[in-house]
Amino acid sequence: MTAPTLPASDPVALQTAAHILREGGLVGMPTETVYGLAGNAADAETVAKLYAAKGRPRFNPLIAHVTGLEMAQTLATFSPLAARLAQEFWPGPLTLVLPKRPDAPVCDLANAGLDTIAIRAPRHEAARALLKSFGGPLVAPSANKSGGVSPTTAAHVLEGLGDQIDLVLDGGACPVGLESAVVAVEGDRATLLRPGGLDRASIEAITGPLGSPGQTNTPSSPGMLKSHYAPGASIRLNAMTAREGELLLGFGAMDCDLNLSPAGDLAEAATRLFAALRELDARGPTCIAIAPIPQTMLGEAINDRLQRAAAPRD
Repeated sequence: MTAPTLPASDPVALQTAAHILREGGLVGMPTETVYGLAGNAADAETVAKLYAAKGRPRFNPLIAHVTGLEMAQTLATFSPLAARLAQEFWPGPLTLVLPKRPDAPVCDLANAGLDTIAIRAPRHEAARALLKSFGGPLVAPSANKSGGVSPTTAAHVLEGLGDQIDLVLDGGACPVGLESAVVAVEGDRATLLRPGGLDRASIEAITGPLGSPGQTNTPSSPGMLKSHYAPGASIRLNAMTAREGELLLGFGAMDCDLNLSPAGDLAEAATRLFAALRELDARGPTCIAIAPIPQTMLGEAINDRLQRAAAPRD
């Protein structure tokens, strides 16, 4: 049975969603980045059900979504630098990975047994209203099967998980369209674990030069698996023309099957990326060829997603 969809702007719908979450259910929740699959972060049974619905490996931690710094401080220890980042960029597309408080109301399964926790305060009005109505942290990974293309509309959520969740709140298309940037903060040192919807330059204006994560087989935050964000078709990067059996996803002024931004606008390209991959994949190509994307500003995050989509799959 396909999950019902209700408008995220409806206060009654938000109250219904909060009730479902309190009862251990799962809700498709709009955010400014992508749609999240929301569940009670404190309840291990709910979190286990969420992992199963996504087919997500349990060693891959989840992000706890909060209303803001006050709620976040019940989950993690904030250094002065971490607090400054939260004050500057929350609510918004920035996730902080911080030392977890021993008494944090988040089950160990949600953060894969790590002694750190990933936290974000979303900017989307519906997400904020739902968090306020629920009254505690929600885990909300992207509302799609693990490793697949992230959802940026309610219809995308229904396509992938419609028969495994209890409700989808429809908040329209996500305005950012890429997952949050993830930054680990230890004292006065900050490391960029995942590029995202907040560009590096904005973060480094607060932190100074960001460090890079070391090589590890166990992810310390979401979005670090080598193969991720992949459509059914294979991906070929830095292409200017399509080969036989391919469709070309363009950027800037060029002939192509679909263009992320004819004007070469990286913000527009970020917003359209996942929906464009889904649209071309639905046409049945053997491969999606993708034009070069500049490695500047949001282009760093776009290229990160494309490189993971193109990585060899298990």
